[in-house]
Amino acid sequence: MKQQSLAKACILSVLLMGSAAAQTAAPTPPTAGTPSATGTPPAASPPSTFTPTSGQSGKDVVWVPTQQALVDGMLDMAGAKPGDYVIDLGSGDGRTVITAAKRGIRALGVEYNADMVTLSRRAAEAEGVSKLAQFVEGDIFKTDFSEATVLTLFLLPNLNQRLRPDILKMKPGTRVVSNTFDMGDWTADNTFSTPGSCTSFCRAYLWIVPANAAGTWRLPEGELTLTQTYQTLAGTLNQSGKEVPVSDAKMKGAEITFTAGGRQYTGLVEGDRMRGKVDGQDFIAARSGG
Repeated sequence: MKQQSLAKACILSVLLMGSAAAQTAAPTPPTAGTPSATGTPPAASPPSTFTPTSGQSGKDVVWVPTQQALVDGMLDMAGAKPGDYVIDLGSGDGRTVITAAKRGIRALGVEYNADMVTLSRRAAEAEGVSKLAQFVEGDIFKTDFSEATVLTLFLLPNLNQRLRPDILKMKPGTRVVSNTFDMGDWTADNTFSTPGSCTSFCRAYLWIVPANAAGTWRLPEGELTLTQTYQTLAGTLNQSGKEVPVSDAKMKGAEITFTAGGRQYTGLVEGDRMRGKVDGQDFIAARSGG
């Protein structure tokens, strides 16, 4: 009996010591890509110990690497070339930015995960493109990406739509390319699918930011009234009191085309001015109130 009592006392002592140690141990630091208690990104782990894993969690989405064939197709579909400025929102391991830089294009990756930023910078240095390929640690929803001429995304539809109001404020003609996911009711201008036996994340969508053409315009032929939904236009041309419907009307960046009264108009919308040609003749129009 004395031996049993002594054994129970020893076990109780060990349990109490373990409980006290657990209560006084330092808390486990947050993992990379997870906001800390202060709302700031956690410190990066040493570069030599970090290897990204497909499906790892992030601030807004899990990380899945983009196939190189799709990266190439996205940049090709956007017509990205030297002189452009590519910004990749949620740049992950940096492959889109590095691919653009290897084509001689200045590019910036915005990534919340500090480890991924470090990894991307090291990869850019290894490829010899550090001067063109830059990476910053940041939140895509707090980042000014308005200077991009090409914007690339691999986010979810609801995140794309969250960004959409700011995207539509970008300079007309800016090309926006999304891996796999669309922009809701904003119909894509073009799509690309990787060839071969791809089974997932195989398609990309392209949108060209349209100029604002909605309103009433004073043309030599009469008064043109347009409504606009993204790049699609509708309206009428009032010629001597007669309303002529507008057809085949659309925007491609700042470029406008439409047909009215059997005549085809092509031109550019520049603020409250429109200039172009109709049946080979030059025309200039001003927006009412502009």
